[in-house]
Amino acid sequence: MIVTLTPNPSYDVTVALTAALERGGVVRTAGEASQCGGKGINISRAAVSAGVPTVAVIPATDDDPFVHSLRTDGIDTRPQLPSGPIRSNITLTEPDGTTTKLNSPGPEATPATLDALADALVARAERADWVVLAGSLPPGAPAGWYAEVVTALRTGSAKVAVDTSDQPLTELVAALPGAAPHLMKPNGDELASLTGADAAAVEADPRAAADAARTLLDRGVDAVLATLGGSGAVLVTAAGAWHATPPPTTVVSTVGAGDSSLFGYLLADLRHGGETDRLALAVAYGSAAAALPGTTIPTPDLVTPDLVRINRLHDAQGSLHA
Repeated sequence: MIVTLTPNPSYDVTVALTAALERGGVVRTAGEASQCGGKGINISRAAVSAGVPTVAVIPATDDDPFVHSLRTDGIDTRPQLPSGPIRSNITLTEPDGTTTKLNSPGPEATPATLDALADALVARAERADWVVLAGSLPPGAPAGWYAEVVTALRTGSAKVAVDTSDQPLTELVAALPGAAPHLMKPNGDELASLTGADAAAVEADPRAAADAARTLLDRGVDAVLATLGGSGAVLVTAAGAWHATPPPTTVVSTVGAGDSSLFGYLLADLRHGGETDRLALAVAYGSAAAALPGTTIPTPDLVTPDLVRINRLHDAQGSLHA
């Protein structure tokens, strides 16, 4: 089972534009879609689609229409004490796949809300294979809150994955190895900022990305899945490093692609797949999501891991492979 935490959920409104976005101009839209979302919720949505048991923990009231919508979609949602109404995020997608996001901050978190979320997560982790902490923290939450929650979860048997950014990610890394999750999923820019590597080099060179990711392993993280957009992804574990190139994809929207990649990794792990299986399914899920509009999560029939190309970069000792 996968238990997800989304401490700052949102209504995700995606607006498809008929032409390139022109600041200060008038651009016609081709359509609009709204979905209950947030990074952890997206992962739970993918799990439901794949037939994997999941529980989504979020701050909301039990009678909130947001919760009702998730439950209607088959997501076992466990709302906890909220500190305010759920925010809305707006995504503008251009015909060439360029995406612009307008994210609102969300309600100010209270200590009572954060305690309720942490307690609910730790309690449900006892029956989970994976616990996923995903997305931004709401205003008012300490930047090190994820690190505190990971530390509490590490006393249990469930594996922990974290996908966040900005200061919460920085604070998590600062708290290593005590707060080391089993899996971290940074993108190229985040990986570069965490490790002091050159961002352009990390995005362009899988070996540079693998070298940067290995510094996180040296500080206690079991695995790093670094997503590199159209360049695929790099996976680094104690057994070595691998780079995966995605199948040819016509990008429609990149929103939710990273969440889908993370789910693909977790799904392959639940199936007892090795590193290459986990990386291939991660990249296949991410590329399938990028080919869909808005925050649409791909169904298993759209995912083609057999078309993903994988190249081994390093062995367990860090030696280069040709």
